[in-house]
Amino acid sequence: MTDTSADLVILGGGSGGYACAFRAAELGMSVILVEKDKLGGTCLHRGCIPTKALLHAAEVADLAREGDQFGVKSSLEGIDIAGVNSYKDGIVNGLYKGLQGLAKANKVRIVEGSGTFVAPNAVDVDGQRHTATNVVLATGSYAKTLPGLEIGGRILTSDQALNLDYVPRSVVVLGGGVIGVEFASVWASFGADVTIVEALPRLVPLEDEWASKQLERAFRKRGIKYKTGVKFTGAEQTDTTVTVSLESGETIDAETLLVAVGRGPNSAGHGYEEAGVTMERGFVITNDRLRTNLDNVYAVGDLVPGLQLAHRGFAHGIFVAEEIAGLAPRPVDEAGIPRVTYCKPEVASVGLTEAQAKEKFGGAQTYTYALSGNGKSQILKTAGGVKLVKAPDGPVVGITMVGERVGELVGEAQLIYNWEAYPEDVAPLIHAHPTQTEALGEAFLALAGKPLHVHS
Repeated sequence: MTDTSADLVILGGGSGGYACAFRAAELGMSVILVEKDKLGGTCLHRGCIPTKALLHAAEVADLAREGDQFGVKSSLEGIDIAGVNSYKDGIVNGLYKGLQGLAKANKVRIVEGSGTFVAPNAVDVDGQRHTATNVVLATGSYAKTLPGLEIGGRILTSDQALNLDYVPRSVVVLGGGVIGVEFASVWASFGADVTIVEALPRLVPLEDEWASKQLERAFRKRGIKYKTGVKFTGAEQTDTTVTVSLESGETIDAETLLVAVGRGPNSAGHGYEEAGVTMERGFVITNDRLRTNLDNVYAVGDLVPGLQLAHRGFAHGIFVAEEIAGLAPRPVDEAGIPRVTYCKPEVASVGLTEAQAKEKFGGAQTYTYALSGNGKSQILKTAGGVKLVKAPDGPVVGITMVGERVGELVGEAQLIYNWEAYPEDVAPLIHAHPTQTEALGEAFLALAGKPLHVHS
């Protein structure tokens, strides 16, 4: 067995792993990055980037179909799924090449292979041991399924759904969270008959209840069916159909079943438990500085309990590199991480929901501004709104938005939350007209006691 050493060995080259590698290299460390697949991980190859490419193709399909309402004579001839996949894969490949170039420029050594964590200072990759002063665990997550539900044939996870070479005529989506509603949105735009099955009482159940109602109303208008508060009991497939059984006794026949019941930590088989890392339900447990129970061993991203978002992993990676370098960075605040669901319409939020604020502070003041009062939203023909949640006698602690393109507004929203702004701090700020950011401005004017285009 040969032995190589560095200041830092990182196990996993996804958003958290590569961000940590690049920042550590900038700070003068020698870095070995172990990746069994491709640099960029789930986000680039099987998650954020390809799904958002599909969602943009879906938006183009809707615009072609709906041109008449804008006075444009257009129609949708059909979906060329090979063309859609070529567009999607072109974006992924371009970004992948860019990442490889950044790794080379930063002098990060990429080791290809499946790594095993064997000691607090060592990772083994196919018989070669790589030792370091510090080790970062960044092996990410995988698409989960349910007990007894075998993936294969017409039963897919998001991994297989991203590479389908056909548009299913009918789909049951098992799970009404982020992944489920995004794929439901794409397939509905592509012309499929879609039914979502969600065991919890509402779609996007982690968001503010107001947002769920807005999204459910929009999905009804789009013809996307959903069944909430009902449990899945089984699925049987033939060569042509999948029959989905529900606890209510109802069955649904479809061409495809997408299993979108969340993602689990990709920790099995990497030696964590055997090496003494504290684990819980497969997750690696850390303190607020992302240190595990072992000296000089850190964990980042989806492996750590909390929001499973690429930008969270990215922030974790930068934090750990700076922590190791002795820069004493500020810990990542989970509530301060922006969250976006990129279906049509989008849902974007940061901070606390109304229910969470009431639980934390014993009460909350809220204000909701409808996009019907926003000029740019009317131009785009999107419904939805902005909901603000304020602590009693305190700052704004939560912002939730629903509507097309509101994901682009969450940058301002997260600054407001993270800087603990009061409505009076934001109300004087000028928002360009006509933009959707004005909806945020109007909401804060109203919450500061000086509503302009709305009645108090």
